[in-house]
Amino acid sequence: MFMPVLSGLIVSVDAFFIGLSLGMQERCRFLYLAIINAFLFGLCIAGFFLAGQVYELIPIDPDLIVGFAFIFLGLWTIVQYFLFKYRSKKTFVLVGLVMSIEAMLITMGITIIFMPNSTLIIPITVALAHFGYSALSFYLARTKHVKRIPPAVSHVISGLALIIYGLMALFVEFGV
Repeated sequence: MFMPVLSGLIVSVDAFFIGLSLGMQERCRFLYLAIINAFLFGLCIAGFFLAGQVYELIPIDPDLIVGFAFIFLGLWTIVQYFLFKYRSKKTFVLVGLVMSIEAMLITMGITIIFMPNSTLIIPITVALAHFGYSALSFYLARTKHVKRIPPAVSHVISGLALIIYGLMALFVEFGV
């Protein structure tokens, strides 16, 4: 049970940088972040139950799918920042939707990797870690010290965290 919880905490580190970049936006309120995380929690629970259904249908080793999915999510996180850059409330909604779907996929990935011993603690850990990391960094972004960090840096680090987790899943599969 320790490894699924640890995995949920590690992969949720990207939420720290998402919260940081949202906190740097003057228009973004903490209420937006709370709503995003409430929606995220629901999708994590849905992802947990969906993973149980999907696991039986996967013809190849699930670690490969999870690894490549996380690498894709990490690259997408980096690229989407440079395309959208949070210009309006629509982009806040888009960021919330992306963060929630990404958390759902994280939940599914961790659930699939630890099947058949997966428990409901996985989606709860992922959701609470996302909220905790993003709330902390949102608060820190409103201080004088953190505002000096360019928003692009937080997105690149967030994306790299997902890519590293994806590579770890692939390395486990290939025995590296």
